[in-house]
Amino acid sequence: MLSPSAASAQAVQPTPDGTGSTATGETATSATGASPIAAANAAAAASPDALTTGSISTDIGEPLLNDPTIDEDMARTNLRENTVDGLRSQFDLERNDAPGIRLGTFTLKPTLGQSYNFESTKTGGSKESRSYLETGLKGTLTSDWSRHQLTVTGEGTWQRNVSGSGETEPTADIEAALRLDIGRDTTGTLKAGYHFEREDSSDPNAVSGASTQSGIDQYTLGAGIEHDFGILRGSAKVDFDRYVYGSVDLSDGSTLSLKDRNRNAGAVTVRVGYDLSPALIPFIEASAGKSIYDLRKDTFGFERSYDSYGGRAGVEVDLGEKFNGEVALGYQTYRFDDNRLDNLSGFTIDGLLNWSPQRGTNVAYGISTGIEPSTTPGDSGALAYTLSSMATHELRSNLVARLSNSLTFRNYPSGSISEDQRVWLAGAGLTWDINRYLALTGDVSYERTTQDTGPSTDVARVGVGLTLRR
Repeated sequence: MLSPSAASAQAVQPTPDGTGSTATGETATSATGASPIAAANAAAAASPDALTTGSISTDIGEPLLNDPTIDEDMARTNLRENTVDGLRSQFDLERNDAPGIRLGTFTLKPTLGQSYNFESTKTGGSKESRSYLETGLKGTLTSDWSRHQLTVTGEGTWQRNVSGSGETEPTADIEAALRLDIGRDTTGTLKAGYHFEREDSSDPNAVSGASTQSGIDQYTLGAGIEHDFGILRGSAKVDFDRYVYGSVDLSDGSTLSLKDRNRNAGAVTVRVGYDLSPALIPFIEASAGKSIYDLRKDTFGFERSYDSYGGRAGVEVDLGEKFNGEVALGYQTYRFDDNRLDNLSGFTIDGLLNWSPQRGTNVAYGISTGIEPSTTPGDSGALAYTLSSMATHELRSNLVARLSNSLTFRNYPSGSISEDQRVWLAGAGLTWDINRYLALTGDVSYERTTQDTGPSTDVARVGVGLTLRR
């Protein structure tokens, strides 16, 4: 009578003689008799095999649930959901992004990088090389509001030569974008930004024989609105850009002012899309803009302000994380105020496609068309077409490989003094996440610039560095 019995899933049932019996599963015992299940549990607990094999005891004696040899899931009643493909999860806490710094309703994620690099440049028969340190700072500040969202992103690099000779290439980028949730089907966007870079020595507009090329400051403002009309989607935006060119340091120690290249550019763009399905949305787009230079005439007496008009038709594709993006074909024309400058016109193609052939592998293909105003007397400028691709692959959970490639064609109208130019750039890199806060990086790249008759330029770079994240 004093023997313990299982207390779960028991019920008292009447018997034909009027007494009660206790039923557990398929076995019933009298209320005054010992339970065979309790006896079996006691025997199992006393058995040395139960202790050596790590089986789970149901006796009221010392439980074996805390035995380290027992799989945690065997002791759970609410088991974890299995993965979609049935593979064992490789989740690793060290693989997570850094959590960031909480600032009120904002989250700041800063990144600091330091690398040592070597660069070799060959132009025609001349060759120079340099070793330099590059410091990079990058950060993202994101709001955590119930409505609307403010995102501020910034990135900058600074270089210092350690040995050799060569021009440093500092860069700076900062942009703030405010998304306004006006209504269920209406979204507004406000943005402002700043960009700085040094003009490349191989650029057709670069000053020949300069020791330091001009620094370019670009200020941007923009506003847009998007509304869903059911099967139609409409959007409109206004963009404004301000370009300021710094002075060039010449080899003889003097400086050359490029203020005649300073200009303001604005454009209005309207798009209408038709929602065939959530995965396929064809659209048409029209734009009109104007660029006004600070000086009516440049150093050589040409009026380079222009009006631009364009139209595009394309399609947006969204097949989930496996494949998405958009591509569009169109026509663009630029009409200059100076009759001596030929109008720039041509077909345009723009797009960006993201493809993920397998988990851990992502590939992006891009193509773009733009105008590059010329500074050569009598030349209006060039249409630049750029093809690019970028692939990342997780070799391991904490080791990512990168491959990149781009090809740019600069096409000048027939009869121009400037020559067509082709720029090919290829690169590869590895990132090893030592932990969630520290990563080791390595990069190599090769750039080749060719022209029809002029000398070609080859630039090779290799670097290794550390990246600190928070």
